[in-house]
Amino acid sequence: MKIVVDANVPAAATCFGELGEVVRLPGREIDAAALREADALVVRSITRVDEALLAHAERLRFLGTCTIGTDHVDERALAERGVAFASAPGCNAEAVVDYVLGSLATLAERQDWRLAERRVGIVGVGNVGGRLLERLSAMGIDCLACDPPRVEAEGTEGEGLTGFVDLDVLIDECDVLCLHTPLVTTGPHPTYHLLDARRIAALAPGSVLLNAGRGDCVDGQALRQRLAGQGDITAVLDVWEREPAIDSALADLAAIATPHVAGYSLDGKLRGTQRIYRALARHVGLPARLTLADLAPPPPVTRLVLDVGLGPEEALRLCLRAVYDVRRDHDSLHREARRQGMAKGFDACRAAYPLRREFATLDIELREGAQGVAPLLRGAGFPVATATA
Repeated sequence: MKIVVDANVPAAATCFGELGEVVRLPGREIDAAALREADALVVRSITRVDEALLAHAERLRFLGTCTIGTDHVDERALAERGVAFASAPGCNAEAVVDYVLGSLATLAERQDWRLAERRVGIVGVGNVGGRLLERLSAMGIDCLACDPPRVEAEGTEGEGLTGFVDLDVLIDECDVLCLHTPLVTTGPHPTYHLLDARRIAALAPGSVLLNAGRGDCVDGQALRQRLAGQGDITAVLDVWEREPAIDSALADLAAIATPHVAGYSLDGKLRGTQRIYRALARHVGLPARLTLADLAPPPPVTRLVLDVGLGPEEALRLCLRAVYDVRRDHDSLHREARRQGMAKGFDACRAAYPLRREFATLDIELREGAQGVAPLLRGAGFPVATATA
């Protein structure tokens, strides 16, 4: 069996090499010619799987995407060809939440405000938004959520769901707006330009808009005009319209601009690989013996001990940055865009992304005088224990 795999999928040789011959290609170089003799294809979000790509893939019988989202895959075209399909929902959700918390903590430090004083509105409460809501609530941060499809699924009045409001109410009542919606272009709840010119204009001065869902859910031109004109809101953008040839002017205006890497933790990527490996093994009737523990190396920083002297949000920033500092990714995008142009620089950042682990891989130990910060750190996702002398 010949398996074509995006070169950015980690542990591909270890996992898929058990099942067949592995051919690794950069995601944007996977084309129809590369699939002429492929039996299986494993991609990430930058490979558009559509009629054109599948035109000559006569042997293809399995497609796996190591991602949460599936809007880059034409599932109808796969079904018509009898190609089995698997995705990895939730695989990198924890990493995206880490990104959001790291970004908000960075903005709070730069702009001299406290997370605890802000109300966060979460648009889309699925794998990512749901985890973000849980973590922020555990940290004691006031949250509202908007997710009409989920409310409808739970009942016409959203019985049992607290804090769910209409999007325009959420915009009116929240200081921070976090988008975590899939891209939906049809049906009763489309998300294309969900944040359109009218809603962007309605954001109150001082608001933060963070998009780590899909770039097309925000009208980039309208956002650029608001930032360039009034300049009274803050944007954190990890996803963009027209990736990788994104709007350079908008990237320059964003307080934090990153190249679609919010979910790029090693842990998240390995979860995606392992889930697609298991799905392909089931498809061909072979055992899947490799577990996530077999694939993940030890983290570079395993333990941090805190003593008295740090306030809660200072302690939080220290712990966040011991694992992941979002400023690195912001600086990397701007540096590579200057060197190579935006499109090539954007892809270069993703292809050469450095090792990044998740907050849950760092054990925090608190000495007696520091135990007051435990609730905030636990809520943020760190394992916290009392330090032994």
